[in-house]
Amino acid sequence: MTTASRKLDDVIHEIASMELGDDQPAFQSDPVMARFKESGTELWVDTGDLEKAQSIWKSEFTALTTNNTLANQVVQTGVMDEVIGQTVTRLKEVAPDLSEEERVTEIGFVINCRIALRLVRAFKTRVSVELHPSMSRNMERTLEYARRYYRVCPEFFTIKIPLTPEGYLAVRTLREEGMPINFTLGFSARQNYLAARLSNPDYVNVFLGRLNQVVTENSAGSGDMVGEKVTLATQEALINVRKQYSDISTKLIGASIRSGEQVAFLAGLDVLTIPPAAMEQFANLEQTGLVESNIGKDIQPGIDKNHSQSARFSTLWEVPDSFIKFVDDLLAETNLDRMSGEELDSFCKERGIDLFHPFSAADLKKILDRGKIPVFDDWPEEIALDDLMTQSALQSFTKDQGALDDRVRSFL
Repeated sequence: MTTASRKLDDVIHEIASMELGDDQPAFQSDPVMARFKESGTELWVDTGDLEKAQSIWKSEFTALTTNNTLANQVVQTGVMDEVIGQTVTRLKEVAPDLSEEERVTEIGFVINCRIALRLVRAFKTRVSVELHPSMSRNMERTLEYARRYYRVCPEFFTIKIPLTPEGYLAVRTLREEGMPINFTLGFSARQNYLAARLSNPDYVNVFLGRLNQVVTENSAGSGDMVGEKVTLATQEALINVRKQYSDISTKLIGASIRSGEQVAFLAGLDVLTIPPAAMEQFANLEQTGLVESNIGKDIQPGIDKNHSQSARFSTLWEVPDSFIKFVDDLLAETNLDRMSGEELDSFCKERGIDLFHPFSAADLKKILDRGKIPVFDDWPEEIALDDLMTQSALQSFTKDQGALDDRVRSFL
């Protein structure tokens, strides 16, 4: 790092940081939330909005998650405008030669830190912060910015990194450094099985609500229990991995929760990250007194077996022996810790593992325009559904990040 870049890094670190205070806030307990804790489930709140989080927070909650979409929602309210203006002024003073995109990236970093730190200061608990999606296929920048986020608040920040070839390998490196990682944008048991064994992140995710939605929006069935089945299957797979490999501690987050009923059904999961609206729905359910685990139960998903693409769904909840053998072979590679994202991609293709389809720039533009739920007719069946869902989620975050970046540009 040059002297100039080190000075810039120090200034941005100073602006991004915030005094957190020494007070330990006290919150009311909730008896139903307490029973959730007894089932072994951690309860997190999924929002970047401080006021919404405060409206539902109970002492049983243990963390919060933010992402590019949630950060954009906060920024569009104007609550970060003063921070943006201050950062623009300081950047002109210390780094006047930065390009516009470099300034936008640095200001975005400050914004994400400040949104998360407001939550940390209010609740004195861990908050997951997510990288700019433009870094998702760049391992060097992923490592750089993950380390910068962690430097701002090592006590309370968990770093969210998206599921890409570079993401898998970056997480492996960062976990060896002891950094807490939330490996995000997962949609299948096999994606998360690989993550646990290759990278051992603290947390992996299944975005279960989007899995139910992709079924209904493609008229492939009712969508009932599809995401729940994938989530519970993933939880079973991780329990088995943790039993078999004592050095692996990866936990599962049930994410993209859409309703109070889903909250109730997923008791016993490692972690649930719950939007405020779903938490309010759950609190109003008549049967909230019954909290029991459905892990290990036979879940029948609402998929129309006569639909032309119904066969694509089983790959979401299965971890076949052939995939386990692929992971074994990958971990035996002598150059694993020097492997690039492209090399991991090639390793998968050579062994017939369809985790990373080579989407073209035109493909990505089509995904971005369609939104976070893909249309089956747009894509050949040889593209794995979990891979397609991950890419759709990443492009959805890219779109929301773009809106955030545009607001930042209006200050430049």
